[in-house]
Amino acid sequence: MNDTPARTMSVQECWQTLREHEFGRLAYRLLGEVHITPINYAVDGEALLFRTTQGNKLLSVVMHGPVALEIDELGAEEAWSVLARGHARVLEGEEAEWTDTLPLRPWVAGEKDVVVRIDPEEVTGRRFRLSKPWEHMLPHD
Repeated sequence: MNDTPARTMSVQECWQTLREHEFGRLAYRLLGEVHITPINYAVDGEALLFRTTQGNKLLSVVMHGPVALEIDELGAEEAWSVLARGHARVLEGEEAEWTDTLPLRPWVAGEKDVVVRIDPEEVTGRRFRLSKPWEHMLPHD
């Protein structure tokens, strides 16, 4: 990383980062409220897929509201964040069946038989060099 504290990631770098991870937070609007929930996902080309069941996430998708998926990581020297914004739709029939070949398995027990595809309209990311000045103020043994 260069000497600037923040750097914009290229679209290609954002997609590569999305492919290297599988856990994020899904943001969606439902009935005038914004919701954020953790999900595990898989990348297929330039689409994001996740499994769900009946509930608010699915209702939001059926209502064709905008969604966003955010992933991030905080390390000792660097942090990064990737955000994908777009719309989601439920996959059905053969379109949903082929997703069984992807590493898209629920992390928690219970049926999650509905496959949702997010088609991002925008993917952005940033990397941050951390200085954490408060750490330098702590007494050292």
